[in-house]
Amino acid sequence: MRFRTQRVAYWYFAVALSLFGLQLVMGLLMAAKYLGPDPLIDLLPFDVAKAMHTNLLIVWVLAGFMGGTYYVVAEESRTELYSERLAYIQLVAWTLMGATAIVGYMLGWTAGIKMLEQPYPLKLVIVAVMLLFFFNIFMTIRQAGRWTLTEGVLIAGLVLAALLYLPALLPYDNYTVETFYRWWTIHLWVEGVWEMIQGSMLAFLLVRLSGADREVMEKWLYVIVGLVFMAGILGTAHHYYWTGVPGYWLPIGGFFSALEPVALVGMAIYAYAAIRRSGAAHPNTLAVHWTIGSAVFTLFGAGLLGLAHTWPAINKWTHGTLITAMHGHAAFYGAYAMIVLAMISYTRPYLTSNRPERGQSLGYWAFWLQVAGMFGMTLSFATAGIGQVYLERVMGLGYLDTQLKIQIHFVMLVATGSLFAVGVILYIVDFFRFAPLRVAAPHDEGAAPRHAPGTV
Repeated sequence: MRFRTQRVAYWYFAVALSLFGLQLVMGLLMAAKYLGPDPLIDLLPFDVAKAMHTNLLIVWVLAGFMGGTYYVVAEESRTELYSERLAYIQLVAWTLMGATAIVGYMLGWTAGIKMLEQPYPLKLVIVAVMLLFFFNIFMTIRQAGRWTLTEGVLIAGLVLAALLYLPALLPYDNYTVETFYRWWTIHLWVEGVWEMIQGSMLAFLLVRLSGADREVMEKWLYVIVGLVFMAGILGTAHHYYWTGVPGYWLPIGGFFSALEPVALVGMAIYAYAAIRRSGAAHPNTLAVHWTIGSAVFTLFGAGLLGLAHTWPAINKWTHGTLITAMHGHAAFYGAYAMIVLAMISYTRPYLTSNRPERGQSLGYWAFWLQVAGMFGMTLSFATAGIGQVYLERVMGLGYLDTQLKIQIHFVMLVATGSLFAVGVILYIVDFFRFAPLRVAAPHDEGAAPRHAPGTV
């Protein structure tokens, strides 16, 4: 930590990991509900647990993005944050909004829009928080008088994420129209601008972990962001199969969805090549694991499994089945959860007291248990989904009869999900076992972060 105000990132990461743990509880509860019997059905039915699970994901990942952005912008612009107090106010408001939403779901206070269930007053709080965030970031860059492409792409991704939230604020009288515009927020977040955020954080980490030349990394960043953004925008159409749009949208959506793995292959190659060129010389090998893991798992979950699921001729059978859960879990984890965990792993030696920079065994156990658990969960969803598609949509079996026949796969889901949960718990324990640092570590202005093999 070069600058005192970067310490605010610790508290964003602390909130993010706490909500990650709560999301995990909801996920395991949902998996158990598939097995039955469900003693909590009156208190916490499946639809409420699912709303809590998906919305906790959005809240904790965005908290991680915001914490990472505060750290990166101060580091890249070589200045203190404009207002540390404003950053803390923003964090408190964001946390209270998330907590209120969760309690509200349990009491039936919801907008009823999948993944955008936040009631309208809470959506206004989200807008206010994002405005505070952008003001603080803008003023930080303005007072520094300099910015880099890496932080520019990062901020552009966050600004576009906020703009694409606007369709969620508009009222719709027609459910089909509402569904159409909902994808302008959900799809263009997760398969568009959020990948800009991931790409910029990946570039930031690779420059510091591998010593790679900044200009080379930023050229790769142009290519990756361009491909992802172009493919992500028009690839939105692969969600339109069931919404009654003109037929020409389906081949457009299929073709541009197929382009998305090309960008993700490039991301994985450039991450691996950068680390291999440096010989993995950086002492924070745990951060290296999470960084490369994010690139590779994104290729697997978002790229390969996404292509296998969203091609129109396939999607008409798999849409809304457990195949969607297969793709969604692997993609979200690889692209967004792992890049946040990579940022936390890189920054926490600078944000906490007496933490060795080289990863310890607890951290490596957390990494491998999570990767193994998520891979197992993905396979469980895949096998259950294939059985569901065949029995329910080809053979015409009823939904509940189908669920009984594929129940064994949910036993595997609970088992692998429990393995993943142990990994998450170990990561959280490893994070909180060192106290936060109260003063900035000494750095010379313009010098590379400590132990980094390359230049800033």
